[in-house]
Amino acid sequence: MENKPLCPYFGNCGGCTAQHISYNLQVQNKKNLIVAHFIKNSIEAPEPAIFFGKPYNYRNRMDFAFCKKGLGLRKKDNYNSILYIGNCPISNSKINGFLAELNAWLKKNPEIEPFDIGSCKGAMKYAVIRAAEFSDSTSVSFLVNSDSNKLLGHIKLIEEFAENSKAKNIAVGKVLAKGDISASFDHFAVKGSLSMEEFICGRKIAYSVFSFFQNNSAMAEKMAVYCKKIFEKYETKNAALIDLYGGAGTFGAVLADNFSKTVVIDNDPLNIQCAKGNLISNCIKNADVACADAGCLSRLKLGSMETFVIADPPRAGLGQKAIRKIMDFNPKSIIYISCNPIQMAKELRLFRKNYNIVSTAVFDLFPQTVHIEAIAEMERK
Repeated sequence: MENKPLCPYFGNCGGCTAQHISYNLQVQNKKNLIVAHFIKNSIEAPEPAIFFGKPYNYRNRMDFAFCKKGLGLRKKDNYNSILYIGNCPISNSKINGFLAELNAWLKKNPEIEPFDIGSCKGAMKYAVIRAAEFSDSTSVSFLVNSDSNKLLGHIKLIEEFAENSKAKNIAVGKVLAKGDISASFDHFAVKGSLSMEEFICGRKIAYSVFSFFQNNSAMAEKMAVYCKKIFEKYETKNAALIDLYGGAGTFGAVLADNFSKTVVIDNDPLNIQCAKGNLISNCIKNADVACADAGCLSRLKLGSMETFVIADPPRAGLGQKAIRKIMDFNPKSIIYISCNPIQMAKELRLFRKNYNIVSTAVFDLFPQTVHIEAIAEMERK
């Protein structure tokens, strides 16, 4: 079913690719894709439940690249070329406000030097704009080329921008000319702090402006509520929850009340620092954190407690090593959350010997795009 795209850049921008399709059909297509990959991998699973929210104005984070006209996104089928963007319909209104603010600032300062991915020259690579949905927390993080000989002058310009910007937090992150990432461990705050805050299911979750957080807060909350309902089917008051790839501890903080003990595990020190603070700020006393990978499961001392696992790995998936560790850990139930359902379907095969898939769901955190979030609930045989 054809649909009139809302975005004037549609077709030229490499971001959204589905605005010409009615939203109901988009969601159905995504569900069908997941079912098809279950079938392809001989996965026996119930039909996925579907959850969705606003089709536009949902994103709480956008990574805009610098170009000669201002800020933009990659052109469709031309990664090295940046298309100027004046307004992004999938971003929330606060992000679009800061985008306009930044574009006006860049127009007034023509000496600002955008990075060119072809030549690896230029000072300014990305402006990462974040604006929480359920709090007033906002940030603009500038990713600058650490190899540029004009770096100090550009940092001075950023400091001048920060004086008048409405963003609560302004940060600078240094990255190498080679490579294309919009996060940095070499960073500092120009204004405010390096921390964002969001409320998920009544829990205040702080996370670094340079770390991962779900880009759709409303749908992230729906996922947390869904997972909470899954675990409520089990007797968990004397059990332990392992929040694997736990990030800033969002799921662990929301679910901790259901368990006797919760452990948030992540291998990013920034995430673990935030997770520890989030447990304290939310007065959660039955939880701990570990900066480690899945290998630490064998070292956890939980006695005879029944265990449950919730895992939300990156797009590459869990990997065979982590799957073996989880299987050896032998939890009663596993919730596998994936932003790459194709990889998830492949990996679910490895759990089949010991686990049945008892429910599945799709959550559309990425309307107008081909991306989808999927959840599979597994139960020990």
